Amino acid sequence: MTNGPVVVGVDGSRSSLDAVAVAAREARLRGVGLRVVHAFLWPAVHVPLGPSPLGPPDGGLRAMAERLVADAVEHARTAEPGIEVDGEIVAGEPLTVLEGRSRGAALVVVGSRGLGGFTGLLLGSTAVHLSAHGRCPVLVVRGRAEPTGPILLGVDGSPAGEAAVGFAFAEASLRGVDLVALHTWNNWTGPATGGPGDPLPLVYDENMLRDEEERVAAEALSGWQAKHPDVTVHRRLVQGRTRQALIEASGEARLLVVGARGRGGFSGLLLGSVSQAVLHHAHCPVAVVRNPGARR
Repeated sequence: MTNGPVVVGVDGSRSSLDAVAVAAREARLRGVGLRVVHAFLWPAVHVPLGPSPLGPPDGGLRAMAERLVADAVEHARTAEPGIEVDGEIVAGEPLTVLEGRSRGAALVVVGSRGLGGFTGLLLGSTAVHLSAHGRCPVLVVRGRAEPTGPILLGVDGSPAGEAAVGFAFAEASLRGVDLVALHTWNNWTGPATGGPGDPLPLVYDENMLRDEEERVAAEALSGWQAKHPDVTVHRRLVQGRTRQALIEASGEARLLVVGARGRGGFSGLLLGSVSQAVLHHAHCPVAVVRNPGARR
């Protein structure tokens, strides 16, 4: 876990202010500072930034951006009085600015809407982009207000998911809560007969397959359990679709942690279908953790 600050992107929306409060708590838990970042797009399109000759002297886009950041900083200090907070206005569009600030950060936090996204979208483009490209874990604040319960981890045993496992254990340890590690599996029995060109049937012994999946989940967790003996782990093996199982289980979790792309993902996709599904539909905040060694 890096000692860099927690970074939160703000744009004045209600969603981004909710993200500020969550980011402030994350900074306190980690014992690091909080950096409030506003991407100031207007200089790039050559729009006048100062007050209008016909308007108040404290008007204009630059003054509005400064007030927005000052309000967010104050909101963070109110939420967590003991943390160190600073604000920053960076010229550029939100996706590029926050991706750049993710370098060296402990965590980037964004709301599920806002930051330049269209309000009709269920999830803002910034959240999806950062989850795929961020250089540190990205926490998207969504779902029910003030969620409680354990940390929920989607574990598939793939190398791409190992970083997410470590992050989930660290989060459970920081909060002093249990960790629920959910692993899904399916058995598929092909047709008993088929015509020319049909795939050969695949017939599995269901008990053997379940035992193998239990072994995969246990091996993915064992090393991290030794590093975090204070964390109580509940392994949950579910037969069914991963997306549906994680979304349903998120209703009782305070945070859902997933890898950016795991077993069965296409190597050309930076954000897997399971990650995208939970970002759109989970009932609690979602942390997407990329493997540091993943290709870019």
